[in-house]
This record gives sequence, C-alpha cells and structure tokens, in this order.
Amino acid sequence: MTTWQLLTSMWHWHPSVLLGTGAVFLAYEAALGFRLSKATLYFGGGLLVLLVALLSPLHTLGEAYLFSAHMLQHLLLLLVVPPLLLGGLTPELLQRVLRRPLVRLVERELRRPVVAWLLGIGTMWLWHLPALYNASLEYEWVHIVEHLAFILTSVIFWWPVMAPSDEGQMSPLIVVIYLFTAMLASSLLGIILTFAAPGLYPAYLDPEDRHGILALLRKGWGMTPELDQQVGGLLMWVPGSLAYLVAIMALLARWYYAPDEDAWGNSIDEYAR
Repeated sequence: MTTWQLLTSMWHWHPSVLLGTGAVFLAYEAALGFRLSKATLYFGGGLLVLLVALLSPLHTLGEAYLFSAHMLQHLLLLLVVPPLLLGGLTPELLQRVLRRPLVRLVERELRRPVVAWLLGIGTMWLWHLPALYNASLEYEWVHIVEHLAFILTSVIFWWPVMAPSDEGQMSPLIVVIYLFTAMLASSLLGIILTFAAPGLYPAYLDPEDRHGILALLRKGWGMTPELDQQVGGLLMWVPGSLAYLVAIMALLARWYYAPDEDAWGNSIDEYAR
C-alpha cells in the first residue's frame, strides 16, 4: 500500500459519529433560525475538524499503529475543536441556554479559573498516564470515554477565555496567567513523552498489522517505535504549547486595539481576591 492509498482508503464512516454530529449541527441551526453567519462557520468548522479527527485515517493510525498519529488526533480534540465550537456561540444563544437556573448554576461554578484549568489540563495529563492510555487502546468503550472527556473538559477549559459574554470571560491578567501556566503544563508533558524510554505505550512496539500498512510506516515513513514516540512528544511539546501562546497573543492584540483603562487594574484586584 502506498501513502496515497492509505490517505484515501482508510476512512471509516461510523453511523453514530455522522448522525450525532449531524444532529448537533441541526439543533444548533434551529436555535439560530437556520441563517448563515460567521458564528455558523465557526461552529460548522469545529464539527468538521471533529469528523476528520474521528473518521479519517488519523483515527486508524492512532488506534492501531502510531502514537504520533494518536497525539495529533488528541491535539485536534483539545485545541482546535473546542475553540471553534465556542466561537460559534452567540450572546443571544447563550442567554437562552442560561435562563434555566440549574444550567446557570453549573456554568457559574465550572467557569471559575481554577476549576476550569484543573479539569482541562488535569484530564489531558490523566489520559496520557500509561495505564489509562493503554486501556483506551485495548477497549473501545474506554477510547470513546477518553475522547468525550477531552472534548467536554477542553470546552470547559476554553470557556472562561472565549465565553460570548462579559460575565463569563476572565480579565486580561488572569487570562495571561491561565494560558501561560497551561502552556507550561503542556510543554512539561511533551518533554516527558519525548524523552521517555521507548515502550511507554507497548501497543505501538509491535502492532498487529490488520490493515497491511506496517511495512509502509516502518520502512517507507521511517517510523520506528522510538521515533514515533519522540514525534508524538514533540507534537505535544511544540505545536501544543504554541497554541496557548497564539491564544495569548491574539487576546492581547484584541485588548490593545479595544483598550479599557481599568482592565488591568481590575484584573489585579480580581487576582488578589
């Protein structure tokens, strides 16, 4: 099998994923009145990236052959899908959802910076522990739980940064601290994975070649188990960390061009409290 054949033939059209994603998009469009807008493009883009992560050859490679492919899939679920989905929320839609007292109570508690940070970063670290990670490769239901946990807690993590309301967002100084510490945590995890001894996740050492592509990966791509683990760690270390840095720079630019004289002073007061 060639690389082109691999990339074009190993798509898996799981009905549950397609129907679930389609139902979410229809519900979203119904809530907005079925009108095309910038928000629709963001939300639809998030769902499209989700489908690529779950249905493309990336999923098969990560599930059965390459740690690096699995890591790239995780980065899409952690750092790309949630911000796009949140970018599709409008203040009007949020107000309608938060009219329910219980929903508003849960939202208020989960958007607290410490809670959101620990859920998002803690889940990322937890699922890369060998015991849980290896279980996700062995049991399909654990793998599904892993992906759902990534998406849910990452939405919670990005919510205080991107909530389409002044009440839900953090002040500038807190956002910088919030995202910078997340970047450090991501870098540390990437460093550990990059320099760990090969075999941290044994399933990738000698995978069962169910799709007849192992020779292509090992000889054609040069992906030995050692290199595969190093590339996976570097993906978390460099691109994963840069995502937080880009978010910091984008938010600082937004505040620079729409200055609020009291923003940094209020954020210091908030941090002190």
